[in-house]
Amino acid sequence: MTWATRSYSKLQPRITLFSPRPAEGDIFPVSRGSRRLSRRYILKHYISMKQILINSEELQTRVAVVEDGVLRDFFMERTNRDRLVGSIYKARIKNLEPSLQAAFVDIGCGKNAFLHYWDMIPASQEMLEGSDNDDNGGDTAGKNSAPANSGVQLLPLTSEPPPPRPKQQRQRHHRPHAQQQQPQQQLVQGQEQPVADLPEPAQPEVASGTAVMPQPKSSFLRRLAKIFPVFAKGEQQSDAVAPSPAAEVPPPVSAPMGAPAAVPAAKQPTLKESVRSAMPRRKRPPVMQQKSSPTVDDIPELFKVDQEILVQVTKGPIGTKGARVTTNLSIPGRYLVLLPNSNHIGISRRVEEREERDRLRKMIKSLSLPNNMGLICRTVGAGLKIEHFQRDLDMLLDCWNKAEDAEEKHRAPYCVYQEPDLAERTLRDCLTEDIDEVVADSEEAFKCASALLLRYNRQSKVKVKFYQNPTSIFSKYGVSQQIDNIFNRKVNLPSGGYICIDETEALIAIDVNSGKNRSGKDHPETILATNLEAVKEIARQLRLRNIGGLVVLDLIDMRSKKDQQTVYKTFRELVAEDRARIKTTPISSLGLLEMTRQRENESLESTIYDDCPYCKGRGLVKSATSMSVEIQRRLNEVLARKQYLRRLAVHVNSKVMDRLRIDDRKVMDSLAVEFERQITFRSDPNMHIEEFKIIDLDSNKEI
Repeated sequence: MTWATRSYSKLQPRITLFSPRPAEGDIFPVSRGSRRLSRRYILKHYISMKQILINSEELQTRVAVVEDGVLRDFFMERTNRDRLVGSIYKARIKNLEPSLQAAFVDIGCGKNAFLHYWDMIPASQEMLEGSDNDDNGGDTAGKNSAPANSGVQLLPLTSEPPPPRPKQQRQRHHRPHAQQQQPQQQLVQGQEQPVADLPEPAQPEVASGTAVMPQPKSSFLRRLAKIFPVFAKGEQQSDAVAPSPAAEVPPPVSAPMGAPAAVPAAKQPTLKESVRSAMPRRKRPPVMQQKSSPTVDDIPELFKVDQEILVQVTKGPIGTKGARVTTNLSIPGRYLVLLPNSNHIGISRRVEEREERDRLRKMIKSLSLPNNMGLICRTVGAGLKIEHFQRDLDMLLDCWNKAEDAEEKHRAPYCVYQEPDLAERTLRDCLTEDIDEVVADSEEAFKCASALLLRYNRQSKVKVKFYQNPTSIFSKYGVSQQIDNIFNRKVNLPSGGYICIDETEALIAIDVNSGKNRSGKDHPETILATNLEAVKEIARQLRLRNIGGLVVLDLIDMRSKKDQQTVYKTFRELVAEDRARIKTTPISSLGLLEMTRQRENESLESTIYDDCPYCKGRGLVKSATSMSVEIQRRLNEVLARKQYLRRLAVHVNSKVMDRLRIDDRKVMDSLAVEFERQITFRSDPNMHIEEFKIIDLDSNKEI
């Protein structure tokens, strides 16, 4: 085999390694009978490519994100279902449940939506940053926020503001020597004359630049001296010159109400106080008092039944549960997220560079934003100019203005803002710089993708293609088989191991097994390699299957703490790419890794499949032996209680009939002889395997 350069013209006699995305001068293999490489061959085999495939059909739309032929993300939406999640509704409160601390509102979509009391309170800065996974380190426009390490804590949201701090205490932060310059008015020995009118205490003499001060007496040593005499002797020796405090300080005298406590007139400053007064003090920002805000207890007074409110769906209906909504609204765009009725300004958490965060924050604050509006800069906005943000902001404000107009014209329940369809949402959220091309098999999706690319970035190098071929687009790109494998309970790993995924009502259990994996040098290395492959595949399966809720990973036991940390850190890095909010806990002593994943809609399996009508979703049916035992038990009961029956016919499933005719024939014959009755068995293939009937042949009635 010979080798060719990227220019496809010159041959090189040497062999070099090439990267998945080669640069200029990289080497590619070429057959001996050809001196050229086709561009399609190179793109298919040697250049990494990330694509978005859009399949539009009459009843559903499917979108796949493929990287190097491997399915990374998969989304599906049925056209006959409303796009609930993210849509804003003008709803009507139907019921308030103080015991649940929740309200049920009518949004016009079947079951009433669930609205928790906490979601009815205006979100503060902390709530916005804690609830939005794509935001961190944000500011609140028009509000004062405390620095992270300033030692100042924001006061909790209560119905009554906390009492203000004393004036003298606030002045002490800004003027370190205020106590010496302006002494407080204090009473001495029951007199009403303030300390400011008394003679000032004598200052310590200074010799050779050193101040001579009395030795301080530690309050800790005083407490110890009362308990242990040893410390009392040490104090007496150290305080031989200085008089005892009891002799200096007279007993306290009761002062009138509102007057400050009395202090000694000529008390000498201790060493600790002198050092503190000499050191420059850092100014501490005063604690900002937040305005009184409504609490959960105020919700029944603020909201009444039949009141109309604006809510946004955060979680679609799942099973028998209705949708979940909130009054804290947000409208996502390409680069920004608009927060109506909020002053929050934030930057995506995934933008880690401090300089870029500061640049984006200044740029976002410079945008002309209406009052009582907030913004969050998304990750894709990093490195862009202000023109992109302004264009995106204008589009978001236009959507919000249309929603306000619809709210005024229509009565509840009514949808004032609806999220775009699946194709547009995917392009809005997943169209990053590493996407090479977008392929759509419908003209409508092709035009939508082309228009969005022009609107988002006119200089984008992403190619949009219109797929026109009788073969399905997913089959052409090798995605159909991967989609079918999503729903398998068992998923094989490259080295011979496998994982089993079981979805239950309470949680999703994922079991990891080594299988035929023998890749490691020893047993611990094999276990580590299997677990690393497993967590990589699990992170992918969570996205593909849209698994949400509580997930428990039963990894293979690892004795080494280092191996456990390696697997846990690898899993954390893999799930960081997920757009859903994920919380993980370290691997426990039992080898379990517990996590939660945000659930907005039903899982992909619940969307595509219905429960089996034969087994009612259990996946299990009774065996023929179990049914034979039940039939014998029922016959014994009927023949013993109803002695007038002479002839009986038993109708059973054909599979159970085979068991009764071959294996249990002697048992049934002995039963007929014992009760002296005539028993006939008949096969009915239309009957359920767990069903049987006993009929009286004389009256032709079922018993």
